[in-house]
Amino acid sequence: MAVELCLLLLLFCGSTISEVQPIYKPPPGTLDFGFVPSKTYDTGAYHEPGAIGVLFKIVHAFLYLVQPNTFPQDLIRKLAQQQFGNTQGDYQKAIYYEIGFIVSAALGLLFILLLPLVGLCFCMCRCCDNCGGEMHQRQKKNADCQRSCFATFLFVASLIISVGVLCAYAANQHLTNQVRGAKKLVNSNFKDLKIFLNDTPAQIDYLVNQYNTTKDKALSDLNNVGPVLGTRVQEQLGKEVRPALDAALTMAGAIRETKEALENVSVSVEVLQEGTERLHANLTDVKMHLSNTLNDSACNAAQAASTCNIIRNSLDQLDINANFSGLPGVSSQLAKINDVLKIDLSSLVQKGYAAFNDTPDLVVNQTRNILSDIKSVLESIGSNITTFTRALPVQKILADLMVYLTQSEAYVQDYFPVVEQYDFYRWLGCLILCCMLVLILVFYYLGLLCGTCGYDKHASPTTRGCISNTGGNFLMAGVGFSFLFSWLLMIVVVLTFVTGGNVEKLVCEPFEDKNLFKVLDTPYLLNKHWKNYLAGIIFKNPNVNLTFEKVYSDCKENKGIYTSLHLEHLFNINELLNISMYTEDVALKIEHIQINLSKIILLDEIGKENLLNFSSSGIDGIDFSAYLTEINKSVTKVDLLSFANDLEARADQLPKGALENALKGHANNIRMIHNQQVVPLEQAMKYVKARSTLNQSIRLLKRTSSELMVKVKNVISAVNAAQNLINNNASQVIVQETKKYMDTIIGYFEQYTEWVKESIAMEVAACKPIANVIDTAIDIFLCSYIADSVNTFWFGLGGSSMFLIPAIIFAVKLSKYYRRMDTEDVYDDTENGNNGYHKEHLYGIHNPVFTSSVEQW
Repeated sequence: MAVELCLLLLLFCGSTISEVQPIYKPPPGTLDFGFVPSKTYDTGAYHEPGAIGVLFKIVHAFLYLVQPNTFPQDLIRKLAQQQFGNTQGDYQKAIYYEIGFIVSAALGLLFILLLPLVGLCFCMCRCCDNCGGEMHQRQKKNADCQRSCFATFLFVASLIISVGVLCAYAANQHLTNQVRGAKKLVNSNFKDLKIFLNDTPAQIDYLVNQYNTTKDKALSDLNNVGPVLGTRVQEQLGKEVRPALDAALTMAGAIRETKEALENVSVSVEVLQEGTERLHANLTDVKMHLSNTLNDSACNAAQAASTCNIIRNSLDQLDINANFSGLPGVSSQLAKINDVLKIDLSSLVQKGYAAFNDTPDLVVNQTRNILSDIKSVLESIGSNITTFTRALPVQKILADLMVYLTQSEAYVQDYFPVVEQYDFYRWLGCLILCCMLVLILVFYYLGLLCGTCGYDKHASPTTRGCISNTGGNFLMAGVGFSFLFSWLLMIVVVLTFVTGGNVEKLVCEPFEDKNLFKVLDTPYLLNKHWKNYLAGIIFKNPNVNLTFEKVYSDCKENKGIYTSLHLEHLFNINELLNISMYTEDVALKIEHIQINLSKIILLDEIGKENLLNFSSSGIDGIDFSAYLTEINKSVTKVDLLSFANDLEARADQLPKGALENALKGHANNIRMIHNQQVVPLEQAMKYVKARSTLNQSIRLLKRTSSELMVKVKNVISAVNAAQNLINNNASQVIVQETKKYMDTIIGYFEQYTEWVKESIAMEVAACKPIANVIDTAIDIFLCSYIADSVNTFWFGLGGSSMFLIPAIIFAVKLSKYYRRMDTEDVYDDTENGNNGYHKEHLYGIHNPVFTSSVEQW
C-alpha cells in the first residue's frame, strides 16, 4: 500500500509537464514568474565520527589488507539470480575473494579450539609438578636479567591488551551513543518527508496560478493592440512614409525661405543702388570740374603740361566700381513665389503626418471583434488548466501518503524504546566481554606491581616475602582466567569479524562508490522477465531506461522527482502544456486581423501641384554670377584718399598760382566725398547688412534653384511611392507585423511552458529527502553507526585476545621469580665462588622445607 501511494504521488508530480520540446527563445519581453515556493530540508545525511574516526580508518586499512579485492559484481549478480554454482569457477572466485576472511576466521577457530585444550593440558601438567608446577627454582647466573625481561615483555603485552580493551570499549560506547542520538536523525527525516508532501501541492498550485501572469501579459498586449501592433505597422511603413513626408515638409520650408531670400535681394539691391547712385553723381561732378580745371591755359605751360596730362589720364579712375543699378530684378520670381505660398503646403504635409500617426487608432477600431474572441480563448485555456488540475486526486493521494507516513513515524517512535533496550543488552554484553579482559589485566598489573615492589634480591626462593609471593599468585590467576575467557572472546571476535567485515566490503564500500547500484541495475537481476526492475515497477514497462543509480544521483542533487524518475514515460499531458493545441486558436484569430489603411492620404493633388508651381517659379533663371560679381567689388575703382593725396602732391609740383590752388581744392572735395559717402557705404550697418543679406540670399537662391525641378519630382515620386505602399502593399506589411505580434503573444505561452518544465525538473517535489532516507539507513545507520563500531570492537577485542598468548607465557615464566618456593638449590660457596646460597645447616641453622600443597598449583 505504501509503495502504491508513493508511486501515485510521483505520477501526479509527473502530470504537471509534457514531453520535452525544443527550447523556444521568445522575443524581447521576458516574463517574471518569480520563484517556486520551497522550504529547506533539515536533514544533513553526513556523519562525522569525531576522534574515534581515526580508529575507523585504521580498521578500514586492516580490512583492506585482509581483503584487497574489488567488489565482485559478477558473483553478486549470479547469487541474486540464483545461478551461483552453475560453474566450478564460481566457487573458486568466491574463495579467492573471501580468502582473507577465510584464513583469518580459520586462525580464529584454531585459537578457539587449541587454547582451551592447551590450557587444560597445561593445568594437568602443572598438577603433576611439570610445566613449572614444581615449587623449586633452579638458580642461574642471568636470573635477574631474565626476570626483568619477562616483566618488561609482560608489561608491554598488558599495555597492548589495555589499548585493545579501550578501543573495544570506545566502539561499544560509540555505538550506544549513536543509537541514543539516532532518534533525532530519524525525526529529521520524517520531518523532511512531511515537508516534501506538504509543499508539493503548494508548488503545483503556484505553477498553475502563474498562468495568470502569462494571460495578464497577453491581455495587456491585446488591450494595447494599437500601441503594440499599430505601432509596429506604423514603424515598418514609416521607413518609407516618414522620409517622403519629411522631404515634402523640407520643400515647403524651402519655398518660404525662397520668398524671404527674394525679398531680401530686392530690398538690399534698392539700398545699395541708392548709395552708389549718389556717389556716382558726386564723383561725376568732381571729375567734370577737375577736367574743366585741367583745360585751363595754365596747363599749357611747359612746367605744368606733363603734370596736367598725368592728372587728366587718371580721371577715369574717379568712378564707382560696384554698379548695382545694372543688376536684373527678381520681382517676377517673387510674384510667382507669392502665388505658390497662397496654398499652405506645410499644413497639407502635417495633415499627412496626422493621418499616418492615426494608424494605431485604425488598428484598434478594426480589431475590436477579433480581440474579444482571442480573450475568450485565453480565458478558456486557463479554465482548462484549472479543470485538469482539480481533476487529479491530489488531496487523496497526499492524505493517504501522510497517513502512512504518520503511521510509520508512530511505529518507529513506539519501537524505538525497544531498540534502545536491546542496545542496552548488547552494550552490557560487550561491556562484560571487556570486563573479562580487564579482570585478566588487573591480575597481571597487580602481579607485576606486587612482584616488583615485594621482590628482594637478597632473599632466597624459599624465603621470599608475602607481597612477592602474592604477585606471583596474581600472575598465575591471570593465566588461569586467560585460558577460561580467551576462547569465548575469540568466538565473539570471529563472528563479528566475518559479519562486520563483509558488511563493510560488500555493502558500505560498494554503496559509497555506487557499485552496489550498478549491481541492482543489472538487467533481469531482480526479475528475470524485466530488463529494468525499477521501470517495471513504476511504468509497467521494463524497457524504459530507469536505473537505481540515476534516481539516487538525481535525488542527491535535489532535482525534481519528475526528472529523477523520468515520469514523462508514464504521463503525456500535451493536452495541458502542448502549446500548439492552445496557440492554434489564438494564431487563427490573430491571422484574421485585417487592417485597411487606404484612408490615409499623405499629400493630395493640390500639394503636389503646388510643388510643381514652385519648381517653375523661375528662380533658376536669376543671373546669380552677376550679383555675386558686384557684391565682391569695392565701392570705387580707386582709393579716393590715395587719389586725393596724389592729386595734391602733383599740384605742389606746379608753379604757385590759381591752377595749384584749384587742384588742391578738388583734392579736398574728393576727400570729403570719401569721408561722407564711401566710408558710410563700407562701414555703415545699413549698407553692410544690405551687402551681407544680399550675399547670403543670392547664395541660398542659387542652392535652392540648383536642379530644382529634379528635387521636386523626387519629392513627389517619394510621396507617391509611400502612398502606393499604404494603398497597395500595406497588407503585406500588416501580415508580417501581425505574424510578429502573434509570435510575441505565443512567446509568452512558450516562456510559461519552458518555465514550468524547468521548475518541475529542478524545483517541484525535490526528492532530496528520499536520498537522505537512503543515506541515513545505509551510509549512517548501517555503515557509520553499526559496521564501523562493530568492526572497531572486534578489532580491539581480537587484538587483545591474540596478545593473551604471549602474556600467558611471560606471566608463567615471571611467576617463578615472585612466588615462594618449597625447595631451592643449596651449594657450598667455597666450591662455587660464593655465587649461590649457603648451606645453612653448616652454620647451625636449620633449613626449613615447605611442603604445603596450598602453595602448589
